[in-house]
Amino acid sequence: VVTINHRGELDLDAYRSMFNERTKLVSVCHASNVLGTINPVKAMIAEAHSHGVPVVIDGAQATPHFRIDVQDLDADFYAFSAHKMYGPTGVGVLYGKEKWLEKMPPYQGGGEMIESVSFEKTTFAELPYKFEAGTPDFIGISALSKAIDFLQRTGIENIAAHEHKLLEYTTRRMLDEIPDVRIFGEASDKCAIISFLVGNIHHYDMGMLLDKLGVAVRTGHHCAQPLMTHFGVEGVARASFAVYNTFEECDAFLDALKRVTAILQ
Repeated sequence: VVTINHRGELDLDAYRSMFNERTKLVSVCHASNVLGTINPVKAMIAEAHSHGVPVVIDGAQATPHFRIDVQDLDADFYAFSAHKMYGPTGVGVLYGKEKWLEKMPPYQGGGEMIESVSFEKTTFAELPYKFEAGTPDFIGISALSKAIDFLQRTGIENIAAHEHKLLEYTTRRMLDEIPDVRIFGEASDKCAIISFLVGNIHHYDMGMLLDKLGVAVRTGHHCAQPLMTHFGVEGVARASFAVYNTFEECDAFLDALKRVTAILQ
């Protein structure tokens, strides 16, 4: 496990020191769903490759926020989900380099993933078909295509710039106007999310009352319990910003947060 500093950034010196003859695979998220930290995956991939180790990148939190070039990154595997990109649930993309996919056996059987079959022998189809057993979710895939069209038409750089302005505006006001607020994740390069606690207020109580005021935040450990343990908390509340959010909505969130804080403290 690669350690992190107090800002929520990976310790690259520690990362480099961890490789040995037993290292088989590096797995890392491109951007943290809790801290917003954008990890330096290109440098991490280069380091792993210098040791002959492949890398799998979880890009679910990255693809909605900035442009991804798997060839430039030199990623061996890159995965992301449609619903983070304004598409449907239950569908996504797994990119893999041909040299690795050729070596890997199918993980399930079904129609279209075989070249020939008999009771004596089965020959699998060529890539990518050997991994596509049965009828694909073509409706979900079509919807994902429309979501990608929307992102490209809007401009991923425009989306990133807008989200960053919302992030900076809200972060500055929270630190200035909310007493005892703690923000988790202060990396210099981060996506537009703010994970926070206020004083001793429980994150569930915070989320419940914010919900009553029409503000949706996520609460809990965010599927990252080891990270919560690292920071010495059970969970946090998280505000997330997207292309459709406005400064007026940021103001509404801050007003609601002040009201809830006053009630619970």
